[in-house]
Amino acid sequence: MNYLAHLHLGGGEPQQLLGSLYGDFVKGPLAGRFPAGIEAGIQLHRRIDAFTDRHPLIERARARFPAARRRTSGILLDLFFDHCLARDWADFADEPLGQFAGRVYRVLAAEAELPERLAYIAPRMAAQDWLGSYTDFAVLEQVLLGMSRRLSRPQMLAGAMGELERLYEPLSEDFRAFYPQLQAFVSAEAR
Repeated sequence: MNYLAHLHLGGGEPQQLLGSLYGDFVKGPLAGRFPAGIEAGIQLHRRIDAFTDRHPLIERARARFPAARRRTSGILLDLFFDHCLARDWADFADEPLGQFAGRVYRVLAAEAELPERLAYIAPRMAAQDWLGSYTDFAVLEQVLLGMSRRLSRPQMLAGAMGELERLYEPLSEDFRAFYPQLQAFVSAEAR
């Protein structure tokens, strides 16, 4: 799962939202590095990633990609599933996506001590409305381009947008089958 899904699943309180994002920017043991609510959000983020990575529906979705793309198929699924969540947001959330995204951006702006890389991207995330922009499938091409610039081998993502276009319907079906199971997992974790 990518940013939007983690934020949606992680809880609506400011520390939960922060922890949901920190999970992509903070590695290693936590042991009091952050307030308890943020650490709980990071831990939930990690459990969501572990559940997702080993789920049979995700394995099936990754297998839809050509063998040469399998190494990056997880990245592509994360992005595509955020597109699906944004596209189908009203099916999964009561709060409108724009309102939710605005709330996330305000929480980020109010936090003085974001992890370094998140501190760098948070202003752009808000200014360019990354979370809301996922509704537009074409935006994924820009996201992939930005990601490829950060890879040591940028060619690993070359042609990926075309594959996502070709796999749009089966991957959308995979999302619709998987996301409710992920929501159930997170609900059980919260108990």
